[in-house]
Amino acid sequence: MKKILTLFAIVGLIVFSSCEGPEGPQGPEGPSGEISYVFEVNNVTFDANGNGVLRNFGSTLFSGDVVLIYRLTGTSNGRDVWAPIPESHYYDDGTLFFTYKYNFSQLDFEIYLEGFELNTIPANLRANQTFRIVIVPGDDGVNTKKSVSKPDYSDYNAVIKKYNIDDSNVKKLN
Repeated sequence: MKKILTLFAIVGLIVFSSCEGPEGPQGPEGPSGEISYVFEVNNVTFDANGNGVLRNFGSTLFSGDVVLIYRLTGTSNGRDVWAPIPESHYYDDGTLFFTYKYNFSQLDFEIYLEGFELNTIPANLRANQTFRIVIVPGDDGVNTKKSVSKPDYSDYNAVIKKYNIDDSNVKKLN
């Protein structure tokens, strides 16, 4: 009897270990069904009250997603230079002049200015600004691992590399 039970156990183990089920559903995509998590908004001009841009993502972000926003500040060696916001600017005496800021929800984001005498901000810092919006997935297998270090969020290129985000085809939100 023991030999028959052992035989059934071995046969059962072989049969059940070689079974495959149907393929599971595709993992979550970014907003608007896009795989890319990088968006760009161009020609943002802030008014005298600091209002800049308010845009919808096109669909709802996932609850754990984080939005990072960078401002194009120039180029170096042929590459764009992106500064993370909030980004503060100061008078020569060290007091705060203004800060680029943003907020976001699962549906939209807003970029605005906060500070003093916003109507005196030079045109090169107020008009025709370009911003990159990076969505870092909240549950991407990287964020959920406690032993994995987080990237330097102040470095746009480090974030793109860490999360394997393809920014070669950035979706324009204008």
